[in-house]
Amino acid sequence: SSLRHLLWKITSMFCKHVTNEITLLKLEQNTCSIITTLKGHEGSITSLWWDPVQRLLFSGASDHSIIMWDIGGRKGRTLLLQGHHDKVQAICYIQLTRQLVSCSADGGIAVWNMDISREEAPQWLESDSCQKCEQPFFWNIKQMWDTKTLGLRQHHCRKCGQAVCGKCSTKRSSYPIMGFEFQVRVCDSCFESIKDEDRTSLATFHEGKHNISHMSMDISRGLMVTCGSDRIVKIWDMTPVVGCSLATGFSSR
Repeated sequence: SSLRHLLWKITSMFCKHVTNEITLLKLEQNTCSIITTLKGHEGSITSLWWDPVQRLLFSGASDHSIIMWDIGGRKGRTLLLQGHHDKVQAICYIQLTRQLVSCSADGGIAVWNMDISREEAPQWLESDSCQKCEQPFFWNIKQMWDTKTLGLRQHHCRKCGQAVCGKCSTKRSSYPIMGFEFQVRVCDSCFESIKDEDRTSLATFHEGKHNISHMSMDISRGLMVTCGSDRIVKIWDMTPVVGCSLATGFSSR
C-alpha cells in the first residue's frame, strides 16, 4: 500500500505536463534515479495500484481504460482492459482471488477475472495504404495520382493492429481475452476468426448509482467503501462477486 501511494506521488511529481505517463524511480537514501517511463494511456492517469507479490502495476486513466504493467516479468508485457464508459477513478487488485476491482466516475463498478491467460492488444501498425485491399489513404498523394483514386480514411483493427480502410473493417465485435468487453472495430478477416465463445465476458459489471470519486476495500472481509462527488458514502458487501469468503474463510452477510 505504501509503495502504491509512493508510485502515485512519483507520477504526480514527474508527470505534471505529460500526465499519461508513469515514471518509475529507484529510491536510495538521499537520492533517486529514473528507471523507466511507462507509456500507454491516451488520457491522464487517475489511479494506481501496486501488487508487490506478483510485481504488477495497474493504472486507470481518463481514457476509460486500465493497463496492467508486468513489472516483475521484465519483458514489457502489458494488458489492456476496456469496460468503463467514464474515467477510471479507483482500482484494487485482490491477489488471493486474482481479481481486479475498478470504479469509474459514472458509478460503474467492474470486477475483472485476472486468473486467466489474457492476450496483449497489438501495437497499431502504420501504412500509407490499406493493408487489406491496398487502397491509398488520403495523405498518400502519389498512389492516389498514379491510380486515379480518392484517398480513404485510416482505421485500425483492434485484434491484429493492421491499418485498414472502412470497407475492410465493417464489423464490430467484443474480444474479452484481449480486454475489449465492448464491441470494437475489427477487420473483416479477424471478425471471421472470432468464435462465439471468444465473446464470453471475462468481467462482471455493476451499477454504483452514484458518481464514484474514491474507493477502498477491506479485502479480509470483502467490504468496499465508495465515496462520490455527490457527498454520498456507500459500503458494499463484495463477497458474492469477489470470492473473498472462499479465500479467507469469511461468510457473506
